[in-house]
Amino acid sequence: MTARTLALLQGWLADDRLAMARLVVVTAGAIAPSDTNVPSPHATPVWGLVRSAQTENAGRFVLLDIDGDPASRRALPAALGLDEPQLRVQGGWVLVPRLARCEPDGAVPTLDPNGTVLVTGATGALGGLIARHLVAAHGARRLLLVSRRGGAAPAAAKLVAELRDLGAEVTSAACDVADRDAMTELLTLVPVAHPLTAVVHAAGTLDDGVLGTLTPERVASVLRAKVDAAWHLHELTKGAELSAFVLYSSVAGVLGTAGQANYAAANTFLDGLAEYRRGLGLPATALAWGLWETGMGDRLEPADRARMSRAGLATISPEQGLTLFDAALAMDRAVVVPAPLDLAAVRARATEGPLPPMLRGLVRGPVRRADRGGAGEPVGATQLVDLPEAERATRLTEELRVRVAAVLGHENADAIDVRRGFLEMGLDSLATVELRNQVNALVGLRLPTTLLIDYPTVADLVEHLLTRIAPEPAPAVEPALTDLDRLEQNLSTVEPAERELITARLGDLLSRFGRAQAIGMGADLESASDDEIFELIDNEFGISPTVED
Repeated sequence: MTARTLALLQGWLADDRLAMARLVVVTAGAIAPSDTNVPSPHATPVWGLVRSAQTENAGRFVLLDIDGDPASRRALPAALGLDEPQLRVQGGWVLVPRLARCEPDGAVPTLDPNGTVLVTGATGALGGLIARHLVAAHGARRLLLVSRRGGAAPAAAKLVAELRDLGAEVTSAACDVADRDAMTELLTLVPVAHPLTAVVHAAGTLDDGVLGTLTPERVASVLRAKVDAAWHLHELTKGAELSAFVLYSSVAGVLGTAGQANYAAANTFLDGLAEYRRGLGLPATALAWGLWETGMGDRLEPADRARMSRAGLATISPEQGLTLFDAALAMDRAVVVPAPLDLAAVRARATEGPLPPMLRGLVRGPVRRADRGGAGEPVGATQLVDLPEAERATRLTEELRVRVAAVLGHENADAIDVRRGFLEMGLDSLATVELRNQVNALVGLRLPTTLLIDYPTVADLVEHLLTRIAPEPAPAVEPALTDLDRLEQNLSTVEPAERELITARLGDLLSRFGRAQAIGMGADLESASDDEIFELIDNEFGISPTVED
């Protein structure tokens, strides 16, 4: 399902005819379940995949989850008329996702010292960190540490020695946790006298790339480490009396991180699995972690770290992460997002483009921008159009230099040479996506994914954008456009039985409007040559008439 959705999104973005259209991706019961329904989590990766696609391509995709209530179907037109890229329609109610602050509402749980705790990804940085914490702070005394290389992993011997010094009995095992048979055999290592009482699934892998570069194979490899392993753990431990089933998820799936659509897809499955297990009366907590200083965060390039910082994601220190782990387990929630957010950075970035919908409940208004290198106050698409033609190019150049500087991590725009190529200045694929989105927001257009390849310098881009920024419609046209906007809004509430009459009226109106245009063209047509008429037909209808002698 995820691979088919990837192909659909890639095909949609590649078709220039659809540049101004939105694709609505509809699922049924893929996200948080209602009180009376426990949906399967198998469609949840689509939400993570599309969330990242939305981040990379603002305004092109809408996510919609719907139940089978007739009232929900009647609410669809109004729902899709909202300025919301993610929606759930349930029982006729239109719901939108928002992050909200939450506090622990219970005590930090302790583990049964007589039971066994299984930790996957245990020899990785985060797996080892949590294994030590489970022993030191949660009372675990017997651990089954699982990784692909087991005791042969470089960090394994040191970790086992430290845990034993803390008083724990430790078994380190090599296992491909995505292999069901191997996982079944692994669980035979749990002694009958010390049954499995808790699971922490911290295994995972990365294969980052913007949406257009992903393949089904790259999606499958990332899903395998998280999704397959989590599902096997769920099925093979359903009969065990677990007190905790903790899934290491990621904020990438919640916010839709650009360049990580496959990773986001994998993690939204974990979030959905936690909801699913809760619906079955089984313990589960998915921790959608922010960016750790250690672990996979170590592999990020400085430009990637700077990009995430601009998005408001502050890094998590090991000490802070363990505190967040305890706080999350003290909450009676299926999915928690332990991620420190720099809301000032989020507000500042909101002045450059749309605010991520998940954060709209946390950020209320913009703050002062960073140093613009003498570029003056920011200007938007409307203001650009209103400027005298001679000033328009200057202001647009200033705005683009500010944005390029921010994407490259420069303090101001002084370092940006308008004749130097974007790639030469150091923009990678993710940076070009970020810059294109900011340009879209600036000029109010949906520009193609190849924008910065077709126009590879600031000067080239300014010249192109000036041809796309049109003045406002003539005053005589404005009332008609306003009436059409009002008509479009009213049509969303029309019942299906009444649509036939309205469709007929609209068809008649369009027909008469077309005849009026044709009458106005009559004088020109009478004096036109055959070649000119054929050229007109070809331009207007996309066909070339065949002439027979």
